[in-house]
Amino acid sequence: MSLPQAPPSRVFVELVPWADKGRENSLVPRGETLPGPHLPLPPAQSHTTTREVHVSGTAEVSAAPDRAQVAIRVSSTKGAAAEAKKSVCRRLDYISQSLQQQGLQAENVTIMKDFRRVENAYHMEAEVCITFTEFGKMQAICNFLVEKLDSSVVISPPQFYHTPESVENLRRKACLVAVENAWRKAQEVCNFVGQTIGKPLLIKEEETKEWEGPVDDNQSRLSSSLTVQQKIKSATLYAASKVFITFEVKGKEKKKKHL
Repeated sequence: MSLPQAPPSRVFVELVPWADKGRENSLVPRGETLPGPHLPLPPAQSHTTTREVHVSGTAEVSAAPDRAQVAIRVSSTKGAAAEAKKSVCRRLDYISQSLQQQGLQAENVTIMKDFRRVENAYHMEAEVCITFTEFGKMQAICNFLVEKLDSSVVISPPQFYHTPESVENLRRKACLVAVENAWRKAQEVCNFVGQTIGKPLLIKEEETKEWEGPVDDNQSRLSSSLTVQQKIKSATLYAASKVFITFEVKGKEKKKKHL
């Protein structure tokens, strides 16, 4: 008597990707997995999120020039070289003594001399460049020299300008004032919605500009016709800054009740 035959066994398989390219399309029994590269799970997100307020602030500041330069030209043309030199040097000595009496420091005075022959005569010319930090003293000295010296002495109109330190201070001031304006804006916004402003999370200066004071077109063509005040105004430097700041926002602290 023959025994009944067992039904043929069945194996279920599926195609899964294998980490090794050389073993692609390998057969793996269902329910089993092949070892592969392990990808770490992303860190769990914190349940607390930082509340922020984003504001921008702008500022425009100005600074008048802090330096002025005046050039005094002295010249003489004589038939003899010694006479031309003596004429110029005599007036140079008078100018130097006048500047010292007014308390002007030697480092602020530069003297250049030029001596040459013109046809059958000798011509000597000297230029005294004076740098002033006090514009009132500058006007007093120039007025005095115009009164005391003859027409052979020419005093140029003052040229106003800024030192590099003055320009850098103006730039910093514009940025700091813009930051202060942004902070005030963020503080008012937080107070309006019943919150408290926290520490700054990001401060970014987005834009800066610099320009000199405006000058009337008609006046700019003849700069010698400008008054001292107009020259100072036209040389006034302006700086603008725009910043973007992110502040942390905190809730209002509850006051503890005293029992």
